[in-house]
Amino acid sequence: MRNELEIQTDIVKILKRIHDPEIPVNIYDLGLIYEIDVDDNRKVTITMTLTAPNCPLADQVVEEVHEKVSKIDDVTEVEVHLTFDPPWDKSRMSDEAMLELGFL
Repeated sequence: MRNELEIQTDIVKILKRIHDPEIPVNIYDLGLIYEIDVDDNRKVTITMTLTAPNCPLADQVVEEVHEKVSKIDDVTEVEVHLTFDPPWDKSRMSDEAMLELGFL
């Protein structure tokens, strides 16, 4: 059985394949993922946000995160918490995302 760090690494890889529906950048590099926690029982809790609180596709993004992370080997359960505190802003983006969107 893999350890929490190995599972967390796989989670990040999966999150980098999920794109914001309105911005052509993955949700991880956009800075929408605030926290990833993997406990001793391999339960995963992800705290995330969206670029805007009134995003019409919010449920779709949260469901995609839940569905794809649930398929990772050794993950026993997944909870995705959506928060808008603190609100997202572009300072949370990775350099790669900033470059891709022309901010650098």
